[in-house]
Amino acid sequence: MIKQIIKDLDFLKITSVLATIEDKQIAIDLVETLNHHQDKCLGLAANMIGTHKNILAFYHNNKIMVMYNPVIIKKENSYNATESCLSLEGQRDTKRYQKIKVSYYNEDFQKRIMTFHGLSAQIIQHEMDHFQGIII
Repeated sequence: MIKQIIKDLDFLKITSVLATIEDKQIAIDLVETLNHHQDKCLGLAANMIGTHKNILAFYHNNKIMVMYNPVIIKKENSYNATESCLSLEGQRDTKRYQKIKVSYYNEDFQKRIMTFHGLSAQIIQHEMDHFQGIII
């Protein structure tokens, strides 16, 4: 189901909790909502659609990838970035890493470790900030 994007900063500042296999519908809703906003959005965190769970969906190699409970286990080459967010107006400056290694669970709740570079790495970092209540 396509969900409305949350813009309430007090809600977005609440820290998310670990997801479980039972949260699969949240991931489905994230994917459908991301598809709906594909012209102006590259990734979404679950709290952006109203649920405080550590789930994100993002475009990677022209398809949507879902991550449950991602953790960055290595990061390299910091840089300054300017980002926007569907939950906010305008753009903001932030620090990101060009290359990250992420441990996560896939859509079948199998543990995976993968390295991401460039834009994919930036999107993951942005969405993971949402888990901590960090808004760019």
